[in-house]
Amino acid sequence: MINRDRLVKEFLELTGIDSLSKKERRMADALKARLKAMGYEPWEDDAGKRIGGEAGNIICTVKGTKNVPAVMFAAHMDTVGPGTGKKAVVDGDMIRSDGSTVLGGDDVSGIVCILEALRTIKEKGIEHGDIQVVFTVAEEGGLYGAKNLDYSRIYAKYGFVMDSNGPIGTVAVKAPSQDKIFVTVEGKSAHAGLSPEKGVDAIRIAASAISGMKLGRIDHETTANIGVIKGGRETNIVCDRVEIMGEARSRDERKLEEQTRHMRERFEQAAAEFGGKIDFRAERLYPSFNIPDDAPIMDILRKAAEDAGVPLVTEETGGGSDTNIFNGKGIQSVDVSTGMQKVHSTEECISISDMVKAAGFVVSIIRSVS
Repeated sequence: MINRDRLVKEFLELTGIDSLSKKERRMADALKARLKAMGYEPWEDDAGKRIGGEAGNIICTVKGTKNVPAVMFAAHMDTVGPGTGKKAVVDGDMIRSDGSTVLGGDDVSGIVCILEALRTIKEKGIEHGDIQVVFTVAEEGGLYGAKNLDYSRIYAKYGFVMDSNGPIGTVAVKAPSQDKIFVTVEGKSAHAGLSPEKGVDAIRIAASAISGMKLGRIDHETTANIGVIKGGRETNIVCDRVEIMGEARSRDERKLEEQTRHMRERFEQAAAEFGGKIDFRAERLYPSFNIPDDAPIMDILRKAAEDAGVPLVTEETGGGSDTNIFNGKGIQSVDVSTGMQKVHSTEECISISDMVKAAGFVVSIIRSVS
C-alpha cells in the first residue's frame, strides 16, 4: 500500500535541506509546496516572528468524508547540529549519515510518514474524518514552535506526534515535566595570594552545594542534572561569581517540585555557610502527560496496530517533546515511533522498512478513528 520508492526519494530530498532550529525557511517552503501539490491549502502561522526565527508552524486541514473526531498528525521541521550540508547514505535497507553531520531523520522521518500516508489515502480512496497536519519549528531545545502554535486553528481531538524511536507500534504514553534551573552564586573577590581570607569563593559555594545534592537518577520517574558551570577570571583572584544551569524532571509533578526545592535549598545552605548570596530561578519548560490505558486514543491505537499488523507497545519516556505541549493544550496526544536510531549523533540512521511500516501505521490510525 505504501509507495516505498517515493517515500525514500522524499526522505533523501528533505534530509538534504538544512533546517536547524529557527532556520527552517527552506524546509517550510518545501513542505508547503508538497501539500499544495496534493491539492491542499497549508497555512503558516506567526510563530517565527514570535521566537525570532525564519519560519512559522505549518497547519494544513484535510477535510474528511466521515463524521468522526478530527485527528492531528505532527512532526517538527528542525534538526540539531551538526546539521549543515547533510548527506544521507543508502546502505541496503538502512539510510545513514555520512558521519560528518546528523542524518536529520529526527524528524524528517515523521514528516515523510505523514506525507506518504496522505497520498496513500487519497490514491486508495480511503474514507476518513478530518485530518489536521502540523509541522512545527524549533522543537529541539525548547519546543518553541508548539508553544507558539496558533491553536485557534486546531480542533483535532486526538494527536499523534511522529517523533519517537523503538519498534514500529511503540507509543510513549507518559512523559515528565521539566524545570530548567538558573543559579547565580555571588561571593567576594580578593587577591588569592595576598589576602584570600578577605574573599568569599563563589566556586567553593557552588561546589559545596552540588556535592551534597541529589543528582542523576533519583527514582524511576525523576532525574536531575547540573549541566553548565561558568565562573572565574584569573587564578590570583578569589572567584566572586559563578553561573550555573541545571534541570530537574519527573513524571510526578509533586516529585518535581520536591527535587527543585531540594536543589534551591542546597544552594541557599551553602551560600549561608560561606557568606555568599545566590539568585535561584526555576522555569517550567513543559507539563507532564499521562495517557491512561482506557483513554479513547488508546482504543484507536489498538485497532490501528491490529490493522497494520504491528504490536502496540506503550512506554514511559524521560524526555520532553511537542506532545507535552499538545496535551497541555487539551489535545490528547501520544508520541509514535518512526524507527529512528542514534538520534542527535553523527551515527544517526533509520531503516527504510521501518519507515514504510510507520507510514502504514499512520494510514491504519486514520482508518481506525470512529
